[in-house]
Amino acid sequence: MASSPTFSKLSLCFVFFFFVSLSPSYATSRFLHDQFLSRALNTRQSRAENLIRSLNLSPKQSVNIIKGDADLDDFVPGKLVEKKFSFLAASNPSVQDLGHHAGYYSLPNSVGARMFYFFFESRGSKDDPVVIWLTGGPGCGSEIALFYENGPFQITNNSSLVWNDYGWDQASNILFVDQPTGTGFSYSTDDSDIRHDETGVSNDLYDFLQEFFKAHPNFVKNDFYITGESYAGHYIPALASRINQGNKKAQGIKINLKGFAIGNGLTNSGVQYQAYPDFALDNKLISKSDYDQITSDLVPDCAKTTKSCESNGGDSCDSALDSCQQIFQQILSNNEGINYYDIRKQCEGSLCYDFSNVEKLLNTPEVKNALGVRKGLDWVSCSTTVHQAMSQDWMRNLAVGIPALLEDGIKFLAYAGEEDLICNWLGNWKWVNAMEWSGQKSFGASRTKSFVVDGAEAGSLNSYGPLSFLKVSKAGHMVPMDQPKAALQMLKSWTAGNLGATSEN
Repeated sequence: MASSPTFSKLSLCFVFFFFVSLSPSYATSRFLHDQFLSRALNTRQSRAENLIRSLNLSPKQSVNIIKGDADLDDFVPGKLVEKKFSFLAASNPSVQDLGHHAGYYSLPNSVGARMFYFFFESRGSKDDPVVIWLTGGPGCGSEIALFYENGPFQITNNSSLVWNDYGWDQASNILFVDQPTGTGFSYSTDDSDIRHDETGVSNDLYDFLQEFFKAHPNFVKNDFYITGESYAGHYIPALASRINQGNKKAQGIKINLKGFAIGNGLTNSGVQYQAYPDFALDNKLISKSDYDQITSDLVPDCAKTTKSCESNGGDSCDSALDSCQQIFQQILSNNEGINYYDIRKQCEGSLCYDFSNVEKLLNTPEVKNALGVRKGLDWVSCSTTVHQAMSQDWMRNLAVGIPALLEDGIKFLAYAGEEDLICNWLGNWKWVNAMEWSGQKSFGASRTKSFVVDGAEAGSLNSYGPLSFLKVSKAGHMVPMDQPKAALQMLKSWTAGNLGATSEN
């Protein structure tokens, strides 16, 4: 197993506007407050580090911030630089025909941020939808999904690549973006470019898409879909709303947004944290007495602090996260070694998956040169700095913007592998049903159908109007990795508007 990386601590600045006297009582209260902030910060850093270790990743840097390099002084906001490449040069088609692109976009609302992306043209038809994939974390690079889930390639144990028969480029022209700034191969020259909320994240992505479609005008007419998983359950609704807003206000190129899909996402955190005990009890991860203790001792405070976060924001959202996280930790304490991304499996120590090969591959000079990545820049698999910077965003309810999108006829698919604990299907089902929109009652009364792939049941589906919920069988947190054929069929059917046709009563 790779050695543990060295991480730099995030420096936070808390500004208080009040007058105090230097009394002993003030000194004591300030000391206790500082102790609380220190413990909370250490807890969040530990969560980020545990995430990285569980995937057998070991980034050399906590974030890609490059300072003091004169070569980066030529920053041009809004500039997009792209090149074609081939990871499989010995195979047909040629590099030019393959339609594989990598590039950087210089973010206009930044000091010196450059966003890295991959773009893979469809192996089917160039008229297939354009799909953007967003990886969660927050702070993990999109390449984890690209090489282990739904990209054109699969990475072998000797770090070589083979074609992925179930890559989503079989049915779409797909973008993988390293975001927020500091993640993956994305980088900046200034710490102030690190994003802290969904406004910053969605504006950066919207600006990127505007420039991307300028560079690829032949794809502007195509249907456009937003997809992703895990913490992208925050990014995706925010971006969908930003695009819809931009289209209505005629801000630049109209993006042909048809729908968005969230896989095992974290979207309405308050509801989802409070669903942990129910899921754990149903799956025999805790006893009934454990359940009663958690729901009486921990859930009420989680609910209270979540409401405070929604009302007040700021530090109250940090408090909500720390409070609600105790529910999850209590369940884990009763299930030592369980893989909380897939409860059918056990972790070996801290290792739950081994994604180390992608780190080796992307940090080779030949690969970086092929992708147009500057020398000396390492791929940051998951950034602890970005993870911590988004801490006050974590408990925000991003489901609030979805009803307006549904009312505008924009499709939404929530899908979830049934074996995932951390962003489990039950928590997602609860918040999807709780959304207030014109079709709420009809969706709640919808008949559950079997989702069928190649004649075999692969999940269960509920749909009404633009809203669909799919529970995927025999899959954990990463559905395209665990059930690649079902995931590709899901994408094909959903974007074609006939997801229900692949289901049986």
